[in-house]
Amino acid sequence: MQTAKRALAIHDISGFGKCSLTVALPIISACGVETAVMPTAVLSTHTGGFTGYTWRDLTSDMRPMADHWKSLDLKFDAIYSGYLGSFEQIEIVKSIVKDFKTENNFFLCDPAMADHGKMYALFSPDFAKKMAELCAMADIIVPNFTEAAFMTGEEYIPGPYSKEYVEHLLKKLAELGPKKIVLTGVYFDENELGCACLDTVSGETDYCLRPILRGVYHGTGDTFASALCGALLNGLELKEAAKIATEFTCGCIRRTLEITPDVRYGVAFEGELPHLMQELEKYGK
Repeated sequence: MQTAKRALAIHDISGFGKCSLTVALPIISACGVETAVMPTAVLSTHTGGFTGYTWRDLTSDMRPMADHWKSLDLKFDAIYSGYLGSFEQIEIVKSIVKDFKTENNFFLCDPAMADHGKMYALFSPDFAKKMAELCAMADIIVPNFTEAAFMTGEEYIPGPYSKEYVEHLLKKLAELGPKKIVLTGVYFDENELGCACLDTVSGETDYCLRPILRGVYHGTGDTFASALCGALLNGLELKEAAKIATEFTCGCIRRTLEITPDVRYGVAFEGELPHLMQELEKYGK
């Protein structure tokens, strides 16, 4: 009997504002993947543009949850980590990866900690070094340009980029240890935006670019990484999965432009889930 794939998503959860677990759980589930969750914190809203939000740290619950799952002999086909709020949480995730990583599953790390040339609030440059250690354990990493530069010790350069710089940064990221890299926020001009993929095993570099949709939309990184994880668990190759994730994220942004009055609320991904499922069915894997 064929059993469903199972992913473990390690993220914070915001009661309002679509990001982290509130997008990872439905998107990966829509890909036909059973999704277990480990909340790292609970917030009333996400922190992008909102003030006065509540925050409850769940660091002390993470390791006991993992120990209980281990006692149940649970297996995961993918481990997917996103925003981690402290050095301690990074260390805990490293221990969880050691406990549940096998030759037959993958660890996807989104080193969500910086953007637009700056670390997120409360993070120091040393945090990037610690995150690089976690990325060294990953099979697949999904950084943006700021995160990539900070983890590799390169100078951050704002876009548009040259292909030489993009591929130089991909190679520097590969030196950290992951087998596959998806670098987001790639654009060579003001017309197209997307990602670049490097498979270190094949040595192949691929680009997936789509017409730029103007504006800043909270949660798009989590939306992209979640769709990428779900597509990979459906048996797609990296470049195929990145293409589906890019098109899905663009569709979510277009829908958001049509129906959402406040971009702080997050991207309107719900109406795009049927399209994501249809795209995966075309590959039939």
